[in-house]
Amino acid sequence: MKQGTLLNKIVMLVLLAAIVVYLIASAWNSLHEPFSTVVSYAYSVDDSLEVTGFLVREETVIPGQSGIVDLLPQEGEKVSRGGTVALLYQNSSALDRKQELYALELEREQLQYSLTQEDAGRDASALNQAVIDSMVALKASAAAGDLTGLEGETLNLKSLVYRRDYTYGSGGESGSIEDAIQDVESRISALTSQASQDTTRVTTDRAGVFSGQVDGYETLLTPDQLETYTPSALDALARQKPAGDESAIGKLITDATWYFVCPISEEDAGRLYEGGSVTVRFSRDWSGEVDMQVERIGTPEDGRVAVVLSTDRYLSQVTLLRRQTVELVFDTLTGIRVPKQALRVDTRTVTDAETGEERQEQINVVYALVGTQAEKKPVVIVDQEEDFCLVQPAPAATQTEQKKILRAGDEIIVAAEELYDGKVVR
Repeated sequence: MKQGTLLNKIVMLVLLAAIVVYLIASAWNSLHEPFSTVVSYAYSVDDSLEVTGFLVREETVIPGQSGIVDLLPQEGEKVSRGGTVALLYQNSSALDRKQELYALELEREQLQYSLTQEDAGRDASALNQAVIDSMVALKASAAAGDLTGLEGETLNLKSLVYRRDYTYGSGGESGSIEDAIQDVESRISALTSQASQDTTRVTTDRAGVFSGQVDGYETLLTPDQLETYTPSALDALARQKPAGDESAIGKLITDATWYFVCPISEEDAGRLYEGGSVTVRFSRDWSGEVDMQVERIGTPEDGRVAVVLSTDRYLSQVTLLRRQTVELVFDTLTGIRVPKQALRVDTRTVTDAETGEERQEQINVVYALVGTQAEKKPVVIVDQEEDFCLVQPAPAATQTEQKKILRAGDEIIVAAEELYDGKVVR
């Protein structure tokens, strides 16, 4: 036993010594390696400007009325002229009645579904699986803390269970289901008659997109004032904190075209022209890009101008946005990203196609590791950042040069001594 223990200790010490030697050798090689490499990859750089401004829309506030408000449209939902945007209940009893009506209508729909099943056994497995899938979805939402669709998922599960019970349970005979439907319909009729006494519909006299947020800017920022906005006026608006009408039911955006107005420097405004377009990137309260038309470039004021942009896209996604910081993307440069240290200046001989004369010119190159050798690849610098360059392959004059152009995924040699084309480096 003692000899076995001693032998184990010796083996462990030998293994430990081997590991230490390996680590020391690796560290020594990394410190004295004549070159290091990185993998190049395709990359894009935006020529952009960060600005802060306001979204401007044609908005009509829907005034509030006394009672308990039940909004019907979702945020950003389109509402037709004469459409109902809310129900007003005089008291809590009216609201309870509405919820009871909803439950009865759901029960009626479930009963009618059960009545239409001609062959109950045919869909048994499908209904059972649907119940299981609904339970799994509900559990997953609850576990993830996602409560946005919890109510709908709960109602869906109840509906599936109800359908299954009526279709395949003891109450699944046709006669009993028809009697149940008649009973439910009579109760719905009675409750509907009562609701007409204490429930009021709020309708709109025009079509538009509904928003439940009234922030007070509805009268301060309007499309007909776009010609009057100046940088100082926008600064003053930014300092204001208007109070929205808390009693309002919501508002209706009645024009699909919306605007973004912001102050920028005269120099940056020189890159825009009225009638042109620029990409606006939202990344905070809403994530998305939209191409907007330059409607107006205002008169300079202390080195700044007010710029008005417009679009008729994504209105339903931006109804809650007002003061936003965005990026104006003037251009996007694409190429291959390489470290600055990998760039080298080389000289090559060029022959004039017309005169046949040869001349020397300097070009930018990088060296890539191909097999065990360094291969020179001419490049054109597209953009330079603090620690990397964006390059593109230089035009190839021959088929041989075409095969050697730089491509994304090439292993670029960053540092090396006495590097030249064809040098064996590994």
